[in-house]
Amino acid sequence: LSSYSTQMGLGHEEGLGAPCLKCKDKCEGFELHFWRKICRNCKCGQEEHDIPTSNEDDCKVGKLFEDTKYTALIAKLKKDGAPVYKRNVMILTNPAAAKKNVSINTVTYEWAPPVQNQTLARQYMEMLPKEKQPVAGSEGAQYRKKQLAKQLPAHDQDPSKCHELSPSEVKQMEQFVKKYKNEALGVGDVKLPGELETRATDQSNVSNGERATSSAVRAMQDKSPGQKASQYSCYECKLNMEEGDPAVYAEHAGYDKLWHPACFVCCICNELLVDMIYFWKKGNLYCGRHYCESEKPRCAGCDELIFSNEYTQAEGQNWHLKHFCCFDCDRILAGEIYVMLTEKPVCRPCYMKNHATVCQSCHNAIDPEVQRVAYNNFNWHATQECFFCCCCSKGLIGRKFMSVEGMVFCSVECKKKIMS
Repeated sequence: LSSYSTQMGLGHEEGLGAPCLKCKDKCEGFELHFWRKICRNCKCGQEEHDIPTSNEDDCKVGKLFEDTKYTALIAKLKKDGAPVYKRNVMILTNPAAAKKNVSINTVTYEWAPPVQNQTLARQYMEMLPKEKQPVAGSEGAQYRKKQLAKQLPAHDQDPSKCHELSPSEVKQMEQFVKKYKNEALGVGDVKLPGELETRATDQSNVSNGERATSSAVRAMQDKSPGQKASQYSCYECKLNMEEGDPAVYAEHAGYDKLWHPACFVCCICNELLVDMIYFWKKGNLYCGRHYCESEKPRCAGCDELIFSNEYTQAEGQNWHLKHFCCFDCDRILAGEIYVMLTEKPVCRPCYMKNHATVCQSCHNAIDPEVQRVAYNNFNWHATQECFFCCCCSKGLIGRKFMSVEGMVFCSVECKKKIMS
């Protein structure tokens, strides 16, 4: 037991005390819940906290690319042989600043498309919205970091990052991950549309047919060599490409499809696919999170995919049986009275203590199962004892009333008497 507790403690030190970007000073600092993927203090996700960048993300993406055709994007860590993501970091220097002998102005992109032509990579970056360009220290770098956490959860690919899986569930998960790595996972390719005639011709010799369909090859070969980029249209927005602009291609989709850099987004969350990592299914691009959810139910409690045959469905969401718990105290709610607050279940005692509205008249919390009157952010028990005229004490249930600063009156006369 002691060794298990120590391991749990060490695993939960990642980002300990990091400030919440959403709650600011209201959060005492990040502290990971023992099985939910949220902060115990403010209930926001790990991605909402300013956790210092470590190589954790690079290890996660490295593991994702392991045993795939994208092994060129990973290196092995010397100490333990673990795969780590080799991000293409791009540093641009402003030559004008250098000539004027002033401090050289450099821009560092924390990630850039892994293409040899830096001009193409720079063009790609400039076609992204400014607030999503991953320039070090900028809003865009924070956006990329958040999307890495959100779109590619480590617990969607690594059983060791999940909470108490049975040996059978571990096996199912390993098979699931292997399947999506083979069939759906890809990394976008940045090219000028005109270059693709050659690429498509080369692909026609690929016997397994994974990279391009024969119809795609014919479509490319039919285009005249001098064809303008404007005759290519984006698969997402359907608008034409501008001549000289780079486009993104997805191998699993076939090279007859292309996207504007800013249009290479998940079909569910509509967010830019982080580092162009996509999952292709039935004619659509998905981020990792939403692809996995299209294949397996996800527990609304722990955020993990559900591999057990038995789970519960409640309030339009799926839950591991042991995870349909009160969001405040983790009490299991099977057979209990609960209240849903922003899609999170809360047990009755926690609701009464932490969330219940207070009656303006008797100043007691209003039970969730009891009828109440709500008006202009004020609440009353829907009883003659609590909802009555502040002047003559006449009961107002089912009658017309007027309200002034939390006081209710049966008539203008009663209002005048009190207000004067």
